Amino acid sequence: MSKENLELLTRGAEEIIPEESFLKQIKSKKRLRVKAGFDPTSPDLHLGHTVLLNKMKIFQDLGHEVIFLIGDFTGLVGDPSGVNETRPVLTKDQLKKNAETYKKQVFKILDPKKTEIRFNSEWMQDVDPSEFITMLSSYTVARMLERDDFAKRYKSQQPISIHEFLYPILQGFDSVKLEADIELGGTDQKFNLLLGREVQKHYGQEQQSILTVPLLEGLDGVKKMSKSLGNYIALEDRPDDMFGKVMSISDDLMWRYFALLSFKSSEQISGYKQDIEKGTNPRDIKFLLAEEIVERFHEGFGKKSKDNFINRFQKGNISQDLEELSISIDSDSELVTRILKESNLLASTSEAIRLIKQGAIKVNDEKVVDTKFMLKKGTSNLVQVGKKKAATININ
Repeated sequence: MSKENLELLTRGAEEIIPEESFLKQIKSKKRLRVKAGFDPTSPDLHLGHTVLLNKMKIFQDLGHEVIFLIGDFTGLVGDPSGVNETRPVLTKDQLKKNAETYKKQVFKILDPKKTEIRFNSEWMQDVDPSEFITMLSSYTVARMLERDDFAKRYKSQQPISIHEFLYPILQGFDSVKLEADIELGGTDQKFNLLLGREVQKHYGQEQQSILTVPLLEGLDGVKKMSKSLGNYIALEDRPDDMFGKVMSISDDLMWRYFALLSFKSSEQISGYKQDIEKGTNPRDIKFLLAEEIVERFHEGFGKKSKDNFINRFQKGNISQDLEELSISIDSDSELVTRILKESNLLASTSEAIRLIKQGAIKVNDEKVVDTKFMLKKGTSNLVQVGKKKAATININ
């Protein structure tokens, strides 16, 4: 393996466990089985998911077997990772519908001819009670309670359902059935990934190596990218919307996105930093990032979206083909701060208040100066957030 490929493979990784074993594996001539699991808990994949998918793509390009595992069975259990309360369980129909969208979206990055798509219901639905007991005997309750989120909930006397203990063991059993050599996951999955090594050992298999990646911050630059928080960029976003959202991130966050989302070399990225130090406008470097990301998911639209962005915002023009949104309200009017949040133009009302105070919000080409400004029911409004985002919002 070349130095460049190794650097690209490990760039942005949070931890590699055990590192010596991992390096030995990837430097060998063995065709490795590389697994990453995704529970279909929502219909949309977003750029946060692609941090893992990008790593899978690199492994794939290096000739290894890549397994995109859809957790349609574990999704019924619900992953408690990083949550401080019992998580709602989705129905089989919801999971099945979401899984179909995953199958479509994942091939925006991975090569469909080289990707093994599996569902863990394939083996879990046929597990008999005796094998299930054998599986559960691979770990103790005491060790399970060492897990940070369980420990916090146990200490604060918040309920922990028995089925939640099953999730990490089931994830480890997936590694057994798939004979995984390497498993990839976010930092919030570390406990589950390590337990997978224990389950493999229990079944007499060689233990997998682990590579964890950070959780990508969303557009607000603070919380992890999440559909529920409205700070995400979906793979199904329209090209111009995707471009504009990337351009809306802060200059500091741009480097985080370069490290975790871009396939450009570290030398190229270092060169961009040097260019800025020499006087290049950070906006021009962000153009390169936005164009690369849009082109990856909408081939042939990277440059077009850049040109559209410049025409709409850099020259002070507002396109007539703006995204049109409808927001329903219960009263005769609503605070513009709430409308900005509900429309997902901004992640929170506090961010809207801050931008109003900075003079960055316009409604119908008029600057909003009062945080108590109201939009009336039955009106259609052109709402602008700085020079980078705008939409026509109908208040119903």
